[in-house]
Amino acid sequence: MSFRRDTITKPIFSWARGVLPAMSDTEREALEAGDVWWDADLFTGNPDWVKLLKVPQATLTSEERAFLNGHVEELCAMLDEWKIFWEWRDLPPDVWHFVKREKFFGMIIPKEFGGLGFSPYAHSEVVRKISTRSIAAAVTVMVPNSLGPGELLMHFGTKEQRERWLPRLADGRDIPCFGLTSPEAGSDAASMVDTGIICKGTFEDREVVGLRLNWHKRYITLGPVATLLGLAFKAYDPDHLVGQQEELGITVALIPTHLPGVEIGRRHLPSMQVFQNGPNRGRDVFIPLDYVIGGKERLGQGWKMLMTALAAGRGISLPSLSAAGAAYAARTTGAYARIREQFGISISKFEGVEEPLARIVATAYQLDAARRLTCAALNAGVHPAVISGIMKLHATERMRTAVDDAMDIHGGKAVIDGPQNYLGNLHRAVPVGITVEGANILTRNLIVFGQGAIRAHPYLLAEMNALADTDRERGLTAFDKTFWKHVGHSFETLLRAFGRSWSFGAFAPAPNAGDATPFFRQLSRYSAAFALCADMALLTLGGALKRKEMLSARFGDILSELYLLSAALKRWQDEGRQKEDFAALEWCMATGFKTIENRLAEILANLPNRFVAGFLKFVVQPFGARVLGPSDRVVHQCASLVLEPSAARERLTPDLAHVDDDGGFARLEHAFKLVTATDAIAKRMRAAHVRDWKDAVTKGVITQAEGEQLAAAHEAVTKVIEVDDFAPETLSPIYKKTGDVHQFFQELGEQRAAS
Repeated sequence: MSFRRDTITKPIFSWARGVLPAMSDTEREALEAGDVWWDADLFTGNPDWVKLLKVPQATLTSEERAFLNGHVEELCAMLDEWKIFWEWRDLPPDVWHFVKREKFFGMIIPKEFGGLGFSPYAHSEVVRKISTRSIAAAVTVMVPNSLGPGELLMHFGTKEQRERWLPRLADGRDIPCFGLTSPEAGSDAASMVDTGIICKGTFEDREVVGLRLNWHKRYITLGPVATLLGLAFKAYDPDHLVGQQEELGITVALIPTHLPGVEIGRRHLPSMQVFQNGPNRGRDVFIPLDYVIGGKERLGQGWKMLMTALAAGRGISLPSLSAAGAAYAARTTGAYARIREQFGISISKFEGVEEPLARIVATAYQLDAARRLTCAALNAGVHPAVISGIMKLHATERMRTAVDDAMDIHGGKAVIDGPQNYLGNLHRAVPVGITVEGANILTRNLIVFGQGAIRAHPYLLAEMNALADTDRERGLTAFDKTFWKHVGHSFETLLRAFGRSWSFGAFAPAPNAGDATPFFRQLSRYSAAFALCADMALLTLGGALKRKEMLSARFGDILSELYLLSAALKRWQDEGRQKEDFAALEWCMATGFKTIENRLAEILANLPNRFVAGFLKFVVQPFGARVLGPSDRVVHQCASLVLEPSAARERLTPDLAHVDDDGGFARLEHAFKLVTATDAIAKRMRAAHVRDWKDAVTKGVITQAEGEQLAAAHEAVTKVIEVDDFAPETLSPIYKKTGDVHQFFQELGEQRAAS
């Protein structure tokens, strides 16, 4: 007997059980999938910075580095994105053969099954480099190594399934895809109507217990060319052939696409990207039970399996592509701004250009920092579900902003399509990343904080499990133990938040990080404020907070900023506190702090319980939102990082695909080197008020060799500024008969006059 439990806790327990919203099986399985990691530290309100800084950096083995510098470079040299899009509408056959032969589809498959056995970081680095050469190729390589049959088999497959299928997936004999999205169920996968009825049937001339499947899927990447389909469906057992339960739940199985009843649909064209994507159907397709991934014991466990796999995949594929896109935008836009002149000066000197350029540079710095930190967790065997959601959402959103900024600075150069346009296709591809693997609107408003508040909170999940316990006495005992720990934690968080907010974080804990130490203090301050406000919102709103999507989104934004800023600080430390990079770090911190303060203010302005909102404002934001964002000095210094050849520029944009093929990117790199190398010569000419280099040679301002260097630089810049044009009959079949657009319209006019 316990006086506290039976007298004080019991009424609270009864009340909480009454207001606790019902949780569906899919919600519970999603919550139980994956792991918590640094997000749990942030939720405590008192993150352990020493723990973060001790996390080993993600690194490549010598074998992985050799693959990146060898086969990946070779693949990049084979790729021509314009021809892939304009002429072939697919990867050419030699590329398909190469990626199969060199086991690009088997990067994550262990060596014992014929794969490469690469780490998550190596997988990320490969996708990142290919992305800077071809989106179509990157997606093609990415998908078999992300959510799909391979990863599911590795985690959940039976020994027989792994031995049968993994070698075939590793060497490309089978091309995989995964069918999850149904027309009736986009983001709401639980509402899919695809079914698998357990029954007896004939398979390969023998009668077995199996599943008769009917499905309709769409948006399936690699679907049109796949030979092995991983399929998600709802399993039913009406005749109780495997147990007493009729509705078994979401299940995943392997479907060889040659089976009778499988229908491969025609191709989709997602945002004019030509990676293989399309719908498929199954009509009365029969498979034996041993085609269920994990076998009969895994019937109905598909959703948890998918969420576990997604916790890893979402942290690698799209963040890698997004980080690559931001780095590529930083390198190309910095180079273009440096060489492009308007009104007699480089456009990089205009403050209106510096501002978006600084945003691109800092975004590239932060996204790659977060990518590396997330890969470090994955390398350690952690599957951070909440962090993967943060990464998918914010990496793709920030890539969108970076690419938009790059397009604005390039102007017409990036608008006119053709083989010399090195940005246009990346711009077209952005909506794909925003939409797939969980639409960003849904992820921001429901998942990041909705899942994080339960999984990453130190006590909430344990309390919910105690409240849901069918044994009331056992649940009460567990709740009593956890609830009072939660109360004590909340009081500690209140004191921390009050002290750190009123002192502007001056005494908040921080490691010795040189110039970055104050940033750690501010994150400690904001972590405490976030944890306190989250606790109060959960206390006052309970399950209704799930329906307050705008509040949930704001909390999610704060949690996301705390993680992304943590990653940037760790990168700063890991790279040896490079002074040249500090401006990028400052920009990230100032922008992130501004977002956090604004979201806190918005939460307090919209929290339904106005008394609690007023109390929280007094505690965590007594002087209002005060951070204005990066200063003009920081913007200028940040933009300057990519305007000259330097170690800082290389650190910011490492391991991009560099192919010397006279394409748009290669031309830009060449012109940038020539222009920056002749900068001092050009300055002497400007000081002497001489514009023509031949006149400058005649007057002795520069030498003949220097003049020829300037001429070469000018010619290189001219080639970069050029845009593509096409013969009318190339763009439209209308003009192919005459070959002359003017003649065509003249004849058209004559025909009209005659009629």
